Amino acid sequence: MIGTLGLEPHFEGGYFRRTYQADHRELLETLSGPRYLMTSIYYLLDQQSPVGQFHFNRSDILHYFHLGDAIEYSLIHANGSLHTLVMGSDILSGHLLQLHVPGGVWKASRLLDGEYGFGLISEAVSPGFDFADMEMGNRKKLIAAYPQHRALIEKLTRGED
Repeated sequence: MIGTLGLEPHFEGGYFRRTYQADHRELLETLSGPRYLMTSIYYLLDQQSPVGQFHFNRSDILHYFHLGDAIEYSLIHANGSLHTLVMGSDILSGHLLQLHVPGGVWKASRLLDGEYGFGLISEAVSPGFDFADMEMGNRKKLIAAYPQHRALIEKLTRGED
């Protein structure tokens, strides 16, 4: 699957490939500089890389589930509230096919056990994704800010600080 889709390792975990950027339109001016109106990627978690570590994006992101095993998303909002959602194909049991994550929310994902050993989604980001607009979760800082979620943060961040 990784080779077929031309995916590369992502430093947050999993694999990705940018599939679209709105380079036929004028760039948007943001506080962080010019950005594409929208970008899109494939994103895959598998048994070798089953976790997308906590990270923060400034842009809104729409996630679209494609195939494979379900993926659990943990979202920590600025007020400390935690939402846990599952993207997958079993909509009768509450899985989501589409998920909106607003900019400014800490997000992590993990592959759930299933029959395929991978989960594939797409993400559409607006304004378009730029690595300058992303922050990887620092375990110590996240625990200090959200001590009520310590166990989850320890599970979904890397140990180095």
